[in-house]
This record gives sequence, structure tokens and C-alpha cells, in this order.
Amino acid sequence: MTTATLYVIATPIGNLEDMTYRAVRILAEVDLIAAEDTRHSLKLLNHFGISKPLTSYFDHNQQIKGERILNALRQGKSVALISDAGTPCVSDPGYQLVRDAVAENIPVIPIPGACAAIAALSASGLPTDTFTFAGFPPSRHGKRCTFLSGMNALPGTLVLYEAPHRLLDTLNDIREVLGDRHVIVARELTKIYEECIRGTTSEVIATVSQSIVRGEVVILIAPGKVAPPENEALEKVLERLMADENLSVKDIAKQAAAISGVSRSEAYAEALKLRTIED
Repeated sequence: MTTATLYVIATPIGNLEDMTYRAVRILAEVDLIAAEDTRHSLKLLNHFGISKPLTSYFDHNQQIKGERILNALRQGKSVALISDAGTPCVSDPGYQLVRDAVAENIPVIPIPGACAAIAALSASGLPTDTFTFAGFPPSRHGKRCTFLSGMNALPGTLVLYEAPHRLLDTLNDIREVLGDRHVIVARELTKIYEECIRGTTSEVIATVSQSIVRGEVVILIAPGKVAPPENEALEKVLERLMADENLSVKDIAKQAAAISGVSRSEAYAEALKLRTIED
């Protein structure tokens, strides 16, 4: 076990079989485990027969506990950071601790595993080449609408987390601000009552309205229609990228499409045209 190392360890979001062999080994070897909820994490550790010192680390004590954890790392101890479920720092506590460890040149090693946002995206059938994960929307209607309007022109799939008791209100705001797009509500992923509700926003609202939603929720929103930019804008992007001789036409087209919002095929055709003119 490497000393003075902070391990960021993903834990299952429901099904304990999603715990990786590496995560179990590292948790059994570290000197200290920092957990979002020690009582919740103790059940996980007991399941895998792991007995290690535990300390709490959550939003309301992160300043005090963060310094204590850093002191342990400064003393050469190894520390594992875990959240209640999924990957720490992804809409969960941890980024401040990681930031401070990096600032002190303490090694930070991710131990990948379950993440509700990525799991839902992978099974959504929506575009995955470009997506925006925006965490939890604001709880109040006005701020939530402002939050959503800021993502209206973003390319790719939008991925949000939401509490079950706010799901219906958020879906109504999505329809109001972003339009009646295709959406997916994925809940209780990897658990017994796992469910994916698919359809237009209106259709999903109708389905959700018929029952009480429980469990953690991921909302996926299909890309909206983005007005194509003028050719001059695309040409400028291509000219800048083509100045890098290490980039192939394919790489140039891929980056230009992401920057300008046009399709890759259109960017590729335009890049070929410009390359021919240069040659």
C-alpha cells in the first residue's frame, strides 16, 4: 500500500455486486476511511469483512474534517474517500479535499466504479458523444427555470439528478423552458425496482403523475435543435485547428463540430475543402 495517498473510491449505488475487487482491497489496506455517513458505510464495510478506522466527511463538516484528514495524509497515512453511494465528488462531498490534497502534492488515485449518471446515460439510447452533467437543479421554481434556460442551447444530452419529491415539478419546468423534448427518468438503478420511463416530457409527466416516485432519480434530456452557425464561423474554427499540423482531418472535423455545433460530416467536408485549397 502506497503511503500518504488519497484514494477516491466508488461504491455501489444499490447492488453490492457492483463493488470492484480493487475497491475492496484498497479499503482493507488503507489507514483511514473518510465516509459521507459512517453508519451507512459501516454496513458496506461489514458486508465485505473490512474493519478500519472511520471518520465522517460531509458537506457541513468538510472544513474541519478536511483539515484533520489532510493532517493524516501529511503524516504519511493512506486515506480512502467514499460517499454513501456511487463516485465521490460527483454531486457528493469530496472535491475540496481532493483539491487541497493536490495543492500539497499528495497523490490522489481514483478507484472507478458505479456512477448513477453514467449508468443511466449508457442505457438511455440518447447521444453519448457529447453530454452535460449538471447535478441537482435548484429546488425553487424561479431559480430552476433560470438554471434550465442556461442549458437550452447546449449541444448533446443533458443529465440531471433530482429528488423524487421534486421530480414532477422539475419535469414541468423542463417542458416549459426546454420544450417537449424526449426525456428519460431512470430511478432505483441496479436495485430491485429499477425503472426507466421514456417518452416526451408530456408523456413522462403523465406516467409519473400516476404513482408516488421513490428512490434516487436521474433525468436525461435529449438534445434540442441548435441553429447551425454561418459558414464563416465554421471556417474560422477550421482554419485555427488546421494550423496544428499534428491533427488529422478527422480530428479537426471532430473538434470543429463540437465547437461550432455543426455535424461532424459537415465539418469533415468543409475541412477537406479547405485542405484541398491549401494544397
